[in-house]
Amino acid sequence: MMMKFKMNHLLSCLLLLLCSTVYGQQKYVMVIHGGAGTILKKNMTPEKEAAYIDELTKSLQAGYEVIKAGKSSLDAVEAAIHVMEDSPLFNAGKGAVFTHDGRNEMDAAVMDGKTLMAGAVAGVTVIKNPISAARAVMEKSEHVMMVGPGAEAFAKQAKLEIVDPKYFFSKERWEGLQKAIQQDSVKTVLDHGSKKTEKFGTQNRDYKFGTVGAVALDKAGNLAAGTSTGGMTNKKYGRVGDSPIIGAGTYANNATAGISCTGWGEFYIRNVVAYDISAMMEYKKMTVAAASKAALEKVGKMGGDGGLIAMDQQGHVAMPFNTAGMYRGTVTADGKIEVFIYK
Repeated sequence: MMMKFKMNHLLSCLLLLLCSTVYGQQKYVMVIHGGAGTILKKNMTPEKEAAYIDELTKSLQAGYEVIKAGKSSLDAVEAAIHVMEDSPLFNAGKGAVFTHDGRNEMDAAVMDGKTLMAGAVAGVTVIKNPISAARAVMEKSEHVMMVGPGAEAFAKQAKLEIVDPKYFFSKERWEGLQKAIQQDSVKTVLDHGSKKTEKFGTQNRDYKFGTVGAVALDKAGNLAAGTSTGGMTNKKYGRVGDSPIIGAGTYANNATAGISCTGWGEFYIRNVVAYDISAMMEYKKMTVAAASKAALEKVGKMGGDGGLIAMDQQGHVAMPFNTAGMYRGTVTADGKIEVFIYK
């Protein structure tokens, strides 16, 4: 009888081990990104590379501690993104890039995979952590998206931390704006007199996207996804990208996956990338990896670039990108952290 019990116990342990692995991979509970773009090792100093790895690791640790404590995936996503929003290294929160008018205008969104509730803010300038404002819109209002001064007034009412716009200033981002404005001027001169139809807006491509995002899977089996960004350097006319648009840059559904995107937002909006992944998984029964790859290929064929992170309810993770690099990382159910930057 004792031998039979031991054998059954051993078989149960092996079954649990198999269930927690995916083609040799352990079950993941969180995946994050810090943006995709022209991120080359030859252009990165050892000190800066170490700084990025440190911040990404801190972000994963913050999210994992929340999950480990039995709290919700929404709490984990918010905690992980807070770390990146508070770092000047990423184009979100403290490190947000400048618009053409020299302002920092931020966007963010969050979605609950269990209820399909979602919240988003766009064009905010004084909210320290836009991801928390997005969550407040979801949980404390009847709406999904708020923009500009209205979103800021709501954030104040929701008791979120409000800061002076000077908080977001960084010399590196300011110099980036001056360079972008100069490139725009040169391009305008070169295009003058050509037969091209003039398009108003940001002329230059921002080759180093720094949008941040996170997807988490909690102990109850619920998914959540969030994305936060400072947008595109030198953007004009109140331009808004894909990050705060539910289904384009952010989406979560327990039946399929949680997704957060980063890259050239216009192409992600046109392709409804985040929801496209979910739809392919639901209707075509594709895996999260296959659906993510297919969705990003559509972006590439249209001329867009970037990347995304996605995770399904079984803890399978996908992190595709079609740029030189993408700041990204994962943490497993047992706390193993992995961080990557280059291809």
